[in-house]
Amino acid sequence: MPALFQTVGTGGPVIAVLGLMSVLSLTLIVVKIVDLWPVTRGADRRDRALRHWQRGERAEAMAAVASGAAPADRLLATAMQDLDAGRTGPRLDADLQRLGNEEVARMNRLVRLLEIIAMTAPLLGLLGTVLGMIQSFQELEMAEGAANASVLAGGIWQALLTTAAGLLVAIPAAVAAGLFAGWIDRGALAIESAVGRLLSLAAPDD
Repeated sequence: MPALFQTVGTGGPVIAVLGLMSVLSLTLIVVKIVDLWPVTRGADRRDRALRHWQRGERAEAMAAVASGAAPADRLLATAMQDLDAGRTGPRLDADLQRLGNEEVARMNRLVRLLEIIAMTAPLLGLLGTVLGMIQSFQELEMAEGAANASVLAGGIWQALLTTAAGLLVAIPAAVAAGLFAGWIDRGALAIESAVGRLLSLAAPDD
């Protein structure tokens, strides 16, 4: 670590922090990919379950979604169990709304942390650059005009490394957070669509 500090001057501590943030960001990205992988899957299974329900085959319908890993599968299974038990009306709607919100909150878990990394990493990089530039000009002042231009240029490019490092950390985090947000929106839409279709089938005909 001291060698790293010597290489990048006063940007050393900032580079170290950005390195830790990079590791955290990549870990979060992998965790969220695994976490969100099932959320848009299982549409065929839910369609099959709803067809069973429409034909009055409630046990088959509930069995079709019982093993599903998607949030829409869990909400659909819960809604079917409640309807099969005779629960209807505003109370059922409120419970399903609450459970749906909990599923969406669960899908959004850790995404906010990625967004924070994407916002703060460039600022940390800029801070390292500013500190490095301050050091370079202090050295120029101490040399009383006798400093070698190559030495000053070396200090400047070392300082600029922190800005580059901050952007390298921020860009993947920002892209991943945006993609995850779209993924979560599709998962939430799948929940709304599946439960809405079931409640429509369960509604009494006028």
